[in-house]
Amino acid sequence: MARFTTSDGLSLYYTDAGEGTPILCLAGLTRNSADFSFVAPHLTGHRLICMDYRGRGGSDHAADFMSYNILREGQDAIELMDHLGLPRVTLIGTSRGGLIAMALAYGQPHRLAGVVLNDIGPEVTPIGIERIMDYVGREPDLPDLDSAAAALAHVHATGFPGVPLSRWRQQAEFMFYQKPEGGLGLRYDARLRDALVGQAGAGEAVDLWVLFDALKDIPTAAIRGANSDLLSLETFAKMDDRHPGLITATVPDRGHVPFLDEPQSLSAIRALLDLTE
Repeated sequence: MARFTTSDGLSLYYTDAGEGTPILCLAGLTRNSADFSFVAPHLTGHRLICMDYRGRGGSDHAADFMSYNILREGQDAIELMDHLGLPRVTLIGTSRGGLIAMALAYGQPHRLAGVVLNDIGPEVTPIGIERIMDYVGREPDLPDLDSAAAALAHVHATGFPGVPLSRWRQQAEFMFYQKPEGGLGLRYDARLRDALVGQAGAGEAVDLWVLFDALKDIPTAAIRGANSDLLSLETFAKMDDRHPGLITATVPDRGHVPFLDEPQSLSAIRALLDLTE
């Protein structure tokens, strides 16, 4: 188990496997490094580093839940790179991870050799935010992981048609753990919800297009699930217009977020890596 200590004293978990060009993987809001298990076998010949954000997965929970924010999590990613002696990485950012990538492109572009944005852009739909806020910070009222897999398959039946139950069972294990007393627990700090609510009321929102535009000189690929309820087709097209050379891929039969082992996702990732190696 690999860990490093942040400048504010938290012990964060990460995985570090393989050799070659370093790729740093940052997961979605409530997710963790296990989410990249599906794409990892397709990235042999590269050094794959996956970090659990503070308060997620195997990392420490923060005493101050308001430190669960994109800027601090981006700083943690830079501190991990420094810990590993990596001046630059190619960053694969799923959802929240893509927002962090955009923030780093704005603040520390020299640390990024390239970026893959997985189903995220500078605008997110209200319906997508509403769906996220409906579940974040709340333990599922389910007895076990098999029940969670069945629930995931049911909830995502429209957005992810044809995904086998076995895949949802793996995903359920990434997201939840079986509590000794029965029921399922979250693999993240439930106070993440409090952080989101507090940040939403903290003042005027940042114009994320300014952050996205900072990627203009960085090789970038953008992947969208064809059924995504978070990244609209209109925003995706606007991203393509504003970033010269943007590599784009739409993944059929996927919502938010693609697993990244789909042929379209892998094609975009490999095209991006061809530009950064």
